Amino acid sequence: MAKILLENYCFPENLAGMQEAIQQAINSGEILRISDRKTLAAVLTVGVQGALNDPRLTVSYEPNFVPVILPSLPREQLIRLVRNSVKVDILENNIGYLRIDRIIGEETVTKLGSLLKDNIWDKVARTSSLIFDLRYSTAGQLSGVPFIISYFSDPEPIFHIDTVYDRPSNTTRELWTMPSIKGERYGKKKDVIILTSKRTMGAAEAVAYTLKNLKRAIIVGERSAGGSVKVRKIRIGGSEFYITVPVARSVSPITGQSWEVSGIPPTVNVVSKEAVPKAKSLLAVRSAIPQVVQSISNKIRRWYAFTDRVPPLLQQLQTMDLFSVISEEDLAIRLNQDLQTVSDDPRLIIKYMQDNAAIEEEDPELYKVPDDSKLLRTMIETTFKIEILQGNTGYLRFDKFVEFSPLIKLEEVFAKTVWEPLKDTSNLIIDLRYNTGGYSASLALILSYLYDTSHKHHFFTIYDRIQNTTTAHDSYPQITGPSYGSKRGFMC
Repeated sequence: MAKILLENYCFPENLAGMQEAIQQAINSGEILRISDRKTLAAVLTVGVQGALNDPRLTVSYEPNFVPVILPSLPREQLIRLVRNSVKVDILENNIGYLRIDRIIGEETVTKLGSLLKDNIWDKVARTSSLIFDLRYSTAGQLSGVPFIISYFSDPEPIFHIDTVYDRPSNTTRELWTMPSIKGERYGKKKDVIILTSKRTMGAAEAVAYTLKNLKRAIIVGERSAGGSVKVRKIRIGGSEFYITVPVARSVSPITGQSWEVSGIPPTVNVVSKEAVPKAKSLLAVRSAIPQVVQSISNKIRRWYAFTDRVPPLLQQLQTMDLFSVISEEDLAIRLNQDLQTVSDDPRLIIKYMQDNAAIEEEDPELYKVPDDSKLLRTMIETTFKIEILQGNTGYLRFDKFVEFSPLIKLEEVFAKTVWEPLKDTSNLIIDLRYNTGGYSASLALILSYLYDTSHKHHFFTIYDRIQNTTTAHDSYPQITGPSYGSKRGFMC
């Protein structure tokens, strides 16, 4: 068994000390005392899998094992094989459905090129998006993988998609896309959803892994089996025991890793039987992305106040990588991250409102000043909280900026109710922790009390993109109450 592993196992670098470990197990005598052959096979399996951390290694006792040698099939049988393992359908909304249960190899593709073109690839090519079902693909040949990857790629430039190392021959083979294939290519732009299950194995995993990491397909379903590129069942000496060994390994030039053993984690994890409806709903989400992005672009172009930031925002929207967006919420999150980063504006927010829910906006009536003097006083008293703290420190808290018109009536009550109690404090704390905003003109009125009235102060300018107007907010030259002035300290 040690000799077989040393000569055939696809990770020879992991075999250091294997022969000595097996000899030590024999010398201990425990294995020799096992009289049942199947029990011995099970014990050896546990030992070799544990030593190499590879569940694909198995030892079996099979006294009647007969190796299966697959002959080269005639064309008629190849056609029957393909028809039994491939299904094509066109679903609603022009969604293509392609199910492949066996990845056919290069020889079969060469012999049946015209048949595959007419009955599979050209039918699928006319669809708007594709569900590629590999849930039942448990066998196949790695030589067929480049044909499938090429179908979902552009003719040029060709690129390296896999490297396969074969241990028995100590050779390495590179797989590349093909500049020419029979049939119309599906290309790189239309959405492709690949369905996988716990049974998806071997060459089908190579297809799914490559297209996922090329950002050409989204995987929906279950983690795949984590099979092998190539395994061999080898007789141990002259006994009736056999060891199954992965003799070749795949290394992706895209990731530097492999789908073998660990399998392929799906982008969207659902049980296998729910994969098709999930894929349909995901394609519906993705089909709406261009329209959503265009609508957001139009709104930013028309309404966003910081006009100098509009061009980079539009550029970002055009170049965003939205390949793996899997829901409306996911799209909103990605748009927010990118747009807020580019604009440096956390207020620029994209929201997804489920079931056409109305956007909750604060009632502008909350900020309006009533005409009635008694109501006006009541509103100011409830809006502003005033205290005199230790050390003759004034405390002023208000949680919104009310609408200031009519100015004269508001200012008179404001001066008497708010500033009169605070005018003789040594310093002032203004608490804005719970302030939710409001009217800019009201802010200018409050600021006027914090500065000397001997000369005019320009506080801020508001540009209204919707109205295309600019309003300068300055200090009010005449206020009823005493100003707090600019010499005493105040803290917000």
